[in-house]
Amino acid sequence: MRKINLLLVLLTVAMVFNRCAVTKQISEVKTLGDCKYSIASAENITVAGIDIRQFQNLQDFDLSRSPQLALALLSKEVPLRLRLNLDVTNPTKQLAGITQFEYKVLLSENEIFTGFWDQRIEVQPNGGTTRVPMQLSTNAYRLITDAKTRDSFVNMVENLSGKQNTQPSKLTIKLKPTLGIGNSQINYPGYITIEKEVTAKMISGE
Repeated sequence: MRKINLLLVLLTVAMVFNRCAVTKQISEVKTLGDCKYSIASAENITVAGIDIRQFQNLQDFDLSRSPQLALALLSKEVPLRLRLNLDVTNPTKQLAGITQFEYKVLLSENEIFTGFWDQRIEVQPNGGTTRVPMQLSTNAYRLITDAKTRDSFVNMVENLSGKQNTQPSKLTIKLKPTLGIGNSQINYPGYITIEKEVTAKMISGE
């Protein structure tokens, strides 16, 4: 009888602990949705292995001037890689936090990056700020060759290359948090949506 009672106590404690852990996760994620976001800078940006600063205008995509890009386009594999430094500021009185999330990055409503983040992020209350260095990569072949996306992609490249007097490009970042419940993972309903502009100043973090 004592063994049964002990088992019931342990089960009850485990259930209460899991419930508290889930409640804490939900609270931190909700607070994250109330945070303020800014793109501090973009770094280590390459297209087909070429430093993006070489692409300051549409003519720089002339394949006769860039054999490396031409070969990438022929193979239909044009890797675009960068690190996007996202600053998160918490104006609330509650801790904001997240351990895992799926993300999508859209350019003019066209999805360009997808991925999964699995490192703990915490943003302290009362104005605390945390920088999140997101390593992004994609195959840019479709973005370059599709008439529907090429202009907006080239405009983004011009901004990231540091070219002055260009129109800002609008990026939409969507985060879907994942909650850990025991050994299971459950996706949080909906997305945290962040809309920001990409400008030439990002290349230097100004």
